[in-house]
Amino acid sequence: MKKAFVVLVALGAAGCAPGSMPGGFQNADPAVVAPVEPAAIMPDLSPSRGPGFAPPIRPTLDLTQTRPDFPPPPPPTARTVEDFDTTTAEDRAAAVTPVATSGERRLGTTIASLGSPTDPGIWFKTPLVTSVTQGRIEYNGNSVNVELRPSGGAAGSGSQISLAAMRLIEAPLTGLPEVTVYAN
Repeated sequence: MKKAFVVLVALGAAGCAPGSMPGGFQNADPAVVAPVEPAAIMPDLSPSRGPGFAPPIRPTLDLTQTRPDFPPPPPPTARTVEDFDTTTAEDRAAAVTPVATSGERRLGTTIASLGSPTDPGIWFKTPLVTSVTQGRIEYNGNSVNVELRPSGGAAGSGSQISLAAMRLIEAPLTGLPEVTVYAN
């Protein structure tokens, strides 16, 4: 037992020699290693560095996919769900009114996450469509008429839902609801 202890202590002392690390890696000589500048670790994104360095505070709207009759974008001071949801009571009532369409077809089911709350209206971005079209989504018995927008993602990559639509289907805003998608 004493011999095993002596051998372990000797091996441990050899492994702790100055300039060495466990596993046989050697520390580099500090005089040879160049110091790391803080800017190399994290770039300076402050607005004082110019507009090229300042990240955008609010995403820009994709106006090619937004109908002109959609509600206005939320104000820059928006902070609450009610501030971001600029749909009117009439918009919400029209979205939950059943539409009689004989040509409706089921596109499939998808997992949806909350899309940009700064993009107004009642919409659904999904890889299940290739062009903007009118449709409907269902979740837990709640049905909402939406503008279906192509997401550009691969099939099965998930979808995004507008804040207003998420509220109308009564899905948790931080959840990932599985919705059924229909096209008119």
